[in-house]
Amino acid sequence: MRLTLDEYSKHFKMSKEMINSKLRTKKLNYIIEDGITYIIVTRSSLENDKRSEIHKQQKEKKEKMQTKLETPKPPSKQKTTVAMVLSLYQRENQQLKEKIVQLETKIDKLIDDKEQMLRDEMSKIEQVYSAKDEQLKNILELINTKLTAEQNQLNTIHEVETLQVKEVPPSETKQEIIELKEYLKTLDLKSYQKKIIKKRFLAVYDKDVRVLKQNGKIYLDFSKYDYSDLLEY
Repeated sequence: MRLTLDEYSKHFKMSKEMINSKLRTKKLNYIIEDGITYIIVTRSSLENDKRSEIHKQQKEKKEKMQTKLETPKPPSKQKTTVAMVLSLYQRENQQLKEKIVQLETKIDKLIDDKEQMLRDEMSKIEQVYSAKDEQLKNILELINTKLTAEQNQLNTIHEVETLQVKEVPPSETKQEIIELKEYLKTLDLKSYQKKIIKKRFLAVYDKDVRVLKQNGKIYLDFSKYDYSDLLEY
């Protein structure tokens, strides 16, 4: 009787490693058929129960193999051809192209949405700055109006002082108040020096209360003020 490695391991409760070891040391008789190793077992070495059990299992195994041979084989699969492979690749390629187009469409939409958001943000920022500019413009106009009013007030005060000087008696005016041009004639000055002094008076006219102006002419009041700083040359 011959047994396969699995059958021998099962019936004799022996591991496959141990069986292979015994085969290598030639402690077991065996033969090899069609690449399958069979171990030769004598009937005398087997108990009656075990012998009948092995016969039964081998019989069942043969019946299964016979049934498997008698069972009609399923139709063989269609042989794959180059044309089929190419067709499959073309379908997959087309699907990939469609997916790429869908992705590009989504990307374009995302870019458009982002640009629209940026435009909206820029519009909001411009509106805020425009409102700030308008507020700043109003503040500057208010400051300018206030400064203009203060300047007009100062001019009014200056004119009042000029009118008061105008009321000085002729005799006193003749002695103490004198026109700048006439006064410069009394000085031993050159023409360019007189021009420098005159420009100096014109530059401080709106700031210096000592400088008086009537009918477009500049007058000096030596009874009240000292003009040495403006007349030096």
